[in-house]
Amino acid sequence: MLICSKRMPQGQGLARPLLKRACTVTLDWDTRQKSRFDATDSSGRALGVFLPRGTVVRGGDVLVAEDGSLIVVLAAPQKVLRIVASNPSVAAFDLMRAAYHLGNRHIPIELHADHLKIEPDHVLADLMQSMGMQVQEVQEAFEPEGGAYGDSALLSHDHGHGPHHHHSPSHGSGSHHHDCGHDHPHSHDQDRKSTRLNSSHT
Repeated sequence: MLICSKRMPQGQGLARPLLKRACTVTLDWDTRQKSRFDATDSSGRALGVFLPRGTVVRGGDVLVAEDGSLIVVLAAPQKVLRIVASNPSVAAFDLMRAAYHLGNRHIPIELHADHLKIEPDHVLADLMQSMGMQVQEVQEAFEPEGGAYGDSALLSHDHGHGPHHHHSPSHGSGSHHHDCGHDHPHSHDQDRKSTRLNSSHT
C-alpha cells in the first residue's frame, strides 16, 4: 500500500504537464470528508491516505504519495438533490430562504447562484417542496460549503481552544510560583535546623 500524507489544494504550484500525467483517484463526498481512508487510483495502486485531522479533500486537490508520485482527486458523481426555485422572478430570494432553512438543520449544502444541492433526504425534500421549490434527484459530484464541515471549522476550533492554551501556561506559572513558595519555607526549615544544631553545640 502506498501512503499519502500530503495534500496540495487544487494542485497549487504544480505545472499542468505534471498534473496531466498524474494518476487519478475518484472519491465520493463521504470519503473526501475523512482524514484517513483507503482507496485505489487509476493505475490500480492501493492508497492509504493519512491527512491531518479535520482535512477535507476536494475535487481537484492533489495527493502526494510517499514515493513522490502525484494523484489528482476527482469528485465522484453521487446521488444528490438539486433544488431550484419554481418562480424565476423571485428565484434569488427563494433560494436564499431555502438555504436558510436547510442551514438551520446543520447539513452540508452546495451553493450555486441558481440552485442548491444536498444529500438525499426525503424529509428535507418534502420541506423544500412545501416551500414551493422544485426538487430533483440527480447523479452529480457533491462539493458542499466549508464552514462547519471544512478546514475552516478546524481552524475556528483551534482558535476556540486558544484561550485554553494561554490558560494552561498560567497554570504552569501558578505551579511555578507554588513551587517557589515551597522553596521559600524549606529555606526557613534549614535555618531553624541550623539554629537547633548551633544551640545543641553551645
